[in-house]
Amino acid sequence: HLNCLSELVEATGGKIDMDRLPVGDPTLSDKEIVGNESQERMGLILKEKDVETLRRVAEREHAPMYVIGEATGDKRFTFEDPKTGEKPIDLMLEDMFGNTPKTLMNDTTVKEEFEIGVYEKHKVQEYLESLLQLEAVACKDWLTNKVDRSVSGLIAVQQTAGEIQLPLNNLGVVALDYQGVAGMATSIGHAPGVALSDSAAGSRMAIAEALTNLVWAHLDGGLKAVSLSANWMWPCKNPGEDARLYNAVEAGSNFAVDLGINIPTGKDSLSMPQKYPGGDVVYSPGTVIISTVAQVTDVRKVVRPVLDNDPFSHIIFVDLSCSPFALGGTSFAQILGKTGGAVPDVVDSAYFAKAFDVVQRLIGKEMIVSGHDVSSGGLITALLEMCFANRDGGMEIDLTQVAKDREGEIDIIRMLFAENPALILQVREPDSVKVHEAFGEAGIKAYTIGKPIPKRIIRVFCDGEKHKFDIDRLRDLWYKTSYLFDSRQSGKKQATERFSNYKFQHLEYEFPAHFKGSFAQYDIDPHRTAPTGIRAAIIREKGCQCDRETAWMMHLAGMDVKDVHTSDLIEGRETLDDINMIVFVGGFSNSDVLGSAKGWAGALLYNEKAKAAIDRFYARPDTLSLGICNGCQLMIELGLITPDDKQKPSMEHNESRKFECAFVNVAVPESKSVMLQSLAGSRLGAWVAHGEGKFNLPMPAEHYNVALKFSYEAYPGNPNGSPLGIAGICTGDGRHLAIMPHLERSIYPWNWPYYPASRIHDQITPWVEAFVNAAEWIGKNKK
Repeated sequence: HLNCLSELVEATGGKIDMDRLPVGDPTLSDKEIVGNESQERMGLILKEKDVETLRRVAEREHAPMYVIGEATGDKRFTFEDPKTGEKPIDLMLEDMFGNTPKTLMNDTTVKEEFEIGVYEKHKVQEYLESLLQLEAVACKDWLTNKVDRSVSGLIAVQQTAGEIQLPLNNLGVVALDYQGVAGMATSIGHAPGVALSDSAAGSRMAIAEALTNLVWAHLDGGLKAVSLSANWMWPCKNPGEDARLYNAVEAGSNFAVDLGINIPTGKDSLSMPQKYPGGDVVYSPGTVIISTVAQVTDVRKVVRPVLDNDPFSHIIFVDLSCSPFALGGTSFAQILGKTGGAVPDVVDSAYFAKAFDVVQRLIGKEMIVSGHDVSSGGLITALLEMCFANRDGGMEIDLTQVAKDREGEIDIIRMLFAENPALILQVREPDSVKVHEAFGEAGIKAYTIGKPIPKRIIRVFCDGEKHKFDIDRLRDLWYKTSYLFDSRQSGKKQATERFSNYKFQHLEYEFPAHFKGSFAQYDIDPHRTAPTGIRAAIIREKGCQCDRETAWMMHLAGMDVKDVHTSDLIEGRETLDDINMIVFVGGFSNSDVLGSAKGWAGALLYNEKAKAAIDRFYARPDTLSLGICNGCQLMIELGLITPDDKQKPSMEHNESRKFECAFVNVAVPESKSVMLQSLAGSRLGAWVAHGEGKFNLPMPAEHYNVALKFSYEAYPGNPNGSPLGIAGICTGDGRHLAIMPHLERSIYPWNWPYYPASRIHDQITPWVEAFVNAAEWIGKNKK
């Protein structure tokens, strides 16, 4: 409260009535009330005449609102208890903001000496196998599969890539709106191992990694358009650490200035030692986490780290470091248990910036087929990762020229495992000469080092040395660490099933023969403003967050969409009497703390006006309804799909007992569904994001009208364990449909993390047809 509210009235002064603050614990002292850090709250300043408007909005959204004070104009900030007259804070603003004491940090430089790892050059395979299982290098599927990576329907790039959907992407990209293709990109970078040996180099490496991750999107303005955020985590107030932090901040600042980019924000966590009974102390290594943000011209122009098996393409290595290959502070050093020696670094900022902008121009011209950055795990890890998300093909790589130009003595270990910033590009053979010319004109060293091959191996040559790496075997080792983590969160059975099946449940599509992928096919005008007379509504509850993308999908299909909150039905502001289609949207109504939509169902069942509105809607013969995810759970809970059954289905926890998010294959069987029957026989892709998606059916499966199924019955292709892979069911007449997959988040080809290369010019995905079918049915049947 103190920080938020004082900053709001920094220009005027203000008085806060402590009796009006929401306090859940009556034992809190004034100091605790003023300084507590209760989250999910915000402070606002409004003119008095607007307070009632906000109150009405807050009541509709079920958002608690409190009027707690006023701006005063006396340049004084006061917290007052009106009951006692006590003022725990009563200060002039200039004393709070204008006369803050300066912080002085005094320290001496402590020279740390770390042992240098000793390695044997013939143990390349052994080292690689250990390296790929390090948490920093290994697969992060255990982490990414339990967070929602599709919310909003504006996601263009998230973690997973390729037909096997492995978390390999370098950056995230989100579209700014549903009509255009402009967006925002973000990435992160850190180098704690390097910073341990050389804090200044650690800062440069963190920024470099964030930028080599970001470079794969076509930025609006190139490198100059990038802003950074720096999160410093350091064990300060320990001998030498403040000095190391000073060097790290100075180096990061200078590097950013030299690159022409800014660091306008960040966060400091400067008390990072952990003390244990007995006097033991563990110091967290000084680390800076760099986050980037930049505007993207076209969310479709993003290069993925997934090798295209075109035999007539070239693989190019672009050096960004301008320093000798080094192993100090790297993942390779970690597997040796030693972190000393020379560290990777960036020694020429201008060179780095020029290389970045050359790659940006090439991406803008769509001359880069695939690409990846060299970071954790080094060059060999980056090459392997480019082959992991595919089922076919490998690479043939020759590093001889790179080694001769960069190394006095050729050392295959340093070549393969050094983490000096670099990029790997795949370009088409006809573009290869132009690509090299672009780098050459900018003075950037770029080497053609190989090409794709049909075999599932990576062959590496270097001045007479030959090494062969089995992609599929090494991918399993890389995935193994994720499996071990997953065993702790999903249990041994589910984790083992996921580990066994991940590479066999690839995405494979069969689009409807009549689908052309164009707006024109469905008479879609994304910029339509005129009403069509097809009246529809989305229904949401507090916590739901799929309303906008659902409304947009319906709008595209030609519907005039109304926003209806459950509170509108409860209060009688909305009756649904003029509505022909409703969609219960996805999300987490009431945070799902009461179970799958049970709280939402209670609000509709046990409020007279709301129940009457729903009952009248379903009694009419000219209505359609759809429930998606949380909305599907609601329809099942209300018995809207099986109104005549005495034993109702229910939605149960996923068999993994955790939230599951994935882009999965779904099959559309023959059914009576108004929305889906024209898509029968299709095998498509759709997002799922739920914790309770398992259909529990008390009757045999043939009793139900199954309208959608997961293409794979086994986990994780069937993410919740539903019998026979059931993903959606409908009423006997096909008018009312409940499905768990998020069709509304799979609108455009760029919403799909893997879309058929042969259909790259599609404007829309087949899922729009489901909503078009609904709009056409309404047009024919509405009264």
